[in-house]
Amino acid sequence: MNNAPQDLDLHALAGDIKRWGQELGFDRVGIAKPNLGVDEAHLLQWLRRGFQGDMSYMGRHGVKRARPNRLLAGTVRVICVRMNYRPPGLEPDVRILRDGSRAFVARYALGGDYHKLMRRRLQQLARRIEAVAGAFGYRAFVDSAPVLEKALARDAGLGWIGKHTLLLSRDSGSYFFLGELFTDLPLPESTPGSEHCGSCRACLDVCPTQAIVGPYQLDARRCISYLTIEHQGSIPEPLRPLIGNRVFGCDDCQAVCPWNKFARPTDEAAFRPRHGLDTADLVTLMRWDEAEFLERTAGSAIRRLGHVRWLRNLAVALGNSPRDDAVIGILRARAQHPSALVREHVAWALARHAGKS
Repeated sequence: MNNAPQDLDLHALAGDIKRWGQELGFDRVGIAKPNLGVDEAHLLQWLRRGFQGDMSYMGRHGVKRARPNRLLAGTVRVICVRMNYRPPGLEPDVRILRDGSRAFVARYALGGDYHKLMRRRLQQLARRIEAVAGAFGYRAFVDSAPVLEKALARDAGLGWIGKHTLLLSRDSGSYFFLGELFTDLPLPESTPGSEHCGSCRACLDVCPTQAIVGPYQLDARRCISYLTIEHQGSIPEPLRPLIGNRVFGCDDCQAVCPWNKFARPTDEAAFRPRHGLDTADLVTLMRWDEAEFLERTAGSAIRRLGHVRWLRNLAVALGNSPRDDAVIGILRARAQHPSALVREHVAWALARHAGKS
């Protein structure tokens, strides 16, 4: 329950919140009124079409995702933050994707996991607000609950939702994380973002699996990010050759977006590449046993895969790689892995190479 002083200047507080957020390392801060009726209808249609694949939690949460007050009673505003994550000095994505012996890891996952870092800073922001406004109701979220974060960020003026369904900004592209602070403070709202995709369809045309089935429509069942991160089981065989050497996620739709020429590299040391994942070769990664995988992915978003699905993804990439003795050798070394999921994908990869000989 909001116990803020009656004489509190909410307009001044909103300005302070945006300044404090930037002092804490967020690149942009805005404030949204949680009125997501149109977005709720879009979500329900997306679910009816089955585009969520086996992400059953999307359906279980129902309309709660579009109604913040159901997630935190008393919510009247959402403070939204944006944090750039692409490290400086990376090789162009296309150079790695053209080298079939190397592994492509989505740029957001090269460094440390962002969830705890951003949530901690949102908590710090809340404490600063509390020092001025007194006790107030709030809760911080960073991809940790059913939240329509892109729609809220759009309404908070942090950008617009592009045709690839990611949030875009004219001054920062799309390589950023989002976080939210739900609150019962009736702060003045920011001006919502306006759309600037125009007639461009670069993201639709570049998608390797044609997962973007229309502007603003993503079929997750075909999306490489879904297949290599969210999907628990066997990757459909017709899609495996299209995955190429992408072993964790896919950034193609971002890489071709004209607005990403304005993307700003991050200054956050926690997001710098770890363990050479920005330049690693597939054979080296496939050699990691479970202990090494757990050690090298500690504090990383990749850890959530588990070793088995990591090997599944690498087997697919190795099946798509140029044939050489090291590739065949490591695949054969994994051919009797205890996991049926790994064995299946390794057998597929070996069969692919047998067909190339």
